[in-house]
Amino acid sequence: MTELDLSNIYRSYIACLNHQDWDKLPQFVHDDVYYNDRRIGCSGYRAMLEKDFREIPDLHFDIELLIADPAYVAARLRFNCTPRGMFLGLGVNGRKVTFTENVFYEFRGERIGQVWSVIDKAAIEAQL
Repeated sequence: MTELDLSNIYRSYIACLNHQDWDKLPQFVHDDVYYNDRRIGCSGYRAMLEKDFREIPDLHFDIELLIADPAYVAARLRFNCTPRGMFLGLGVNGRKVTFTENVFYEFRGERIGQVWSVIDKAAIEAQL
């Protein structure tokens, strides 16, 4: 797989998330996916994303930076959204916040097998 192929697959994955097209998620996420070194499987990954969208109705993934080096993708995602209630242990309570997520993916074939994610919680705290 080339860097361009992997970048295109990743962009399609992000579009899938933004459209909340959960039936297509298994095209992008391995059945045995790990998230921050914990095996959650594709169904657990989907449940995590569905919960995120319930708690943040205006959630939208914006790719700010994307680097592909088969079989890895590194991305900086930007969010400008309005979480309801608590978010990452912070009382956001419907306030608009902007933050980033630095995330690394390991692909197995054309699907994500491992995700390592770090959200810039300090940026949210500074806005509250």
